[in-house]
Amino acid sequence: MELVNHIAENYAKQFSSPLDEVLQELEDYTLQNHPHAQMLSGHVQGKVLEMMSSMLQPLRILEVGTFTGFSALCLAKGLRPGGKLHTIELREEDAGTAKKYFAKANVNDKIILHIGDARQVIPALKEQWDLVFIDADKVSYIDYYELTLPHIKQGGFILADNVLFHGEVLQSEVKGKNAKAIQAFNEHVAKDNRVEEVLLTVRDGLLLIKKL
Repeated sequence: MELVNHIAENYAKQFSSPLDEVLQELEDYTLQNHPHAQMLSGHVQGKVLEMMSSMLQPLRILEVGTFTGFSALCLAKGLRPGGKLHTIELREEDAGTAKKYFAKANVNDKIILHIGDARQVIPALKEQWDLVFIDADKVSYIDYYELTLPHIKQGGFILADNVLFHGEVLQSEVKGKNAKAIQAFNEHVAKDNRVEEVLLTVRDGLLLIKKL
């Protein structure tokens, strides 16, 4: 099922502030060269992430799933002075691309890139998070959520991407391991009395979760 109305998406892009030079170069590079370029957050969602981060002005951000670094650069724009963003990527090639563009954007002092399995990296990070962005392998979403929630400050937020999973969770019978995993994650959060949440129908779905 195709969820994104490309006419509406292009209209939204037209009336959203432009990307900076480095983000535009990174978006173009990813779309032209990466076999899974559809995983990129893109212009409109990138601006949503930037705006949310700017409103929260976090001191510590955790991103689970760097990809080529686009969303990390967007989120880092909202960091308060002295803030840090930790981002975790399993694939070394994607991490290498992200590292190159972090340097181009002159944010090496703000972004710390970890290469490895997030389920092992997260417990080793001794931080209290203001904001967590989950955008990695879908079958592990509940694991990432449970690993991070205890270390999120009261009133802090989790953003989880792809929670509509290409519309597959809207089917009368949810099929496929990734769609089933996302459906299970959405239900898991909905039943959790430690948080409140709203599902935003931006692009492939963003679940905004606030820790009570």
